[in-house]
Amino acid sequence: MRDMGSQSAIPGAFDLAVVGAGIIGLACARAAALKGLRVVVIDRDAQSSGASVRNFGFINVTGQERGTAWTRARRTCAIWEQVAQEAGIAILQRGLWMTTRRPEAVAILESFLETEMGEGCTLLSRAAARACCPELVNEQVQAVLRSSVDLRVESREAIPKIAAWLAQRWGVEFLRQTAVLSVAPPLLETSRGVVQAGAVVVCPGDDIFSLYPKRIAGYGVSRCKLQMLRLADPGFRLPGALMSDLGLLRYAGYSALAESAPLRARLEAEQGEHLKHGIHLIVVQSADGSLIVGDSHHYAATPDCFADDRIDRLILDEFAAATGRSPPAVRERWIGTYAAASDRTMFIDAPTCDVRIVMITSGSGASTGFAIGEEVVADLFGGARADGDTRSFRSGHL
Repeated sequence: MRDMGSQSAIPGAFDLAVVGAGIIGLACARAAALKGLRVVVIDRDAQSSGASVRNFGFINVTGQERGTAWTRARRTCAIWEQVAQEAGIAILQRGLWMTTRRPEAVAILESFLETEMGEGCTLLSRAAARACCPELVNEQVQAVLRSSVDLRVESREAIPKIAAWLAQRWGVEFLRQTAVLSVAPPLLETSRGVVQAGAVVVCPGDDIFSLYPKRIAGYGVSRCKLQMLRLADPGFRLPGALMSDLGLLRYAGYSALAESAPLRARLEAEQGEHLKHGIHLIVVQSADGSLIVGDSHHYAATPDCFADDRIDRLILDEFAAATGRSPPAVRERWIGTYAAASDRTMFIDAPTCDVRIVMITSGSGASTGFAIGEEVVADLFGGARADGDTRSFRSGHL
């Protein structure tokens, strides 16, 4: 990867400039590079430090919102398989293990399996689940949804490897530690000078104020703060990413089903404090056996930067209830943030015919980003979109 730190700007003209080197920016850069376009990625930081590396690394198909989001997740998962192989990224886990403790949750899973979203999924009885993974099945378990279609990578390792692969294999240029001050193709004004590019994709992560703040404000975007932990190796291997009853209310693929209402009522009565803090359980396992566990959800334009031990205890309480095991020792804690909107999972906005703003407002960038990158580049430069839709974003909103 060429170090551009000593230059005033990258020489020459680019077909596409991507602002932001998180997973969405990298996805757009990949899609453009595969078309043979000359691409530059500009980022204000020396390395990725935002939502793209503070998450579970869970490429989640099962439970994504029915329709476009689910279709994008399937496409994105297939691309992750390709990129991981070429970029030397280890796929650490495959599949999902959704363990349920209430009959109301089982009813949701049974309904889910009757939809097209149930492809690749099986509902296991307690006995069948215990035969697969006795460490995770106690007498409280009603049933387990086992999915084979999800992946898990180590985000903090995968994102740098994707950037390096794009630079080495596809000739994508990276301009790090550089702020973009204004966008007016064919010129971008940056803190290192002017960059020339025929088109621009702005992928600001959860930065809702630096570029196009009025347009972003039109989507009602705020920010979500979440707390996460790393636990010591429990001494066994998970059969997939682990989730529980609370997740059935957080993921629209389940919660939009009519059968979710009884579970919501019961959880409000039994785990109201968990719901108040937006807590649901995801547990994934790293190569060293340690577990990444989370998370919570609190919303503000500028969330505070402090972790609350009460929230961590609620997360670990759900871990114990879902697994029937005491949580291993906490080895690491951190706070994540991402852009959030109450009425959409993402948006693509077109301020001009040659500029797109792409923002994920649901924390699903790793799960849907590669497909979105293909759509954005196809819209700007021509070609079929990943979801088969041929409409344009030039009207300004998706």
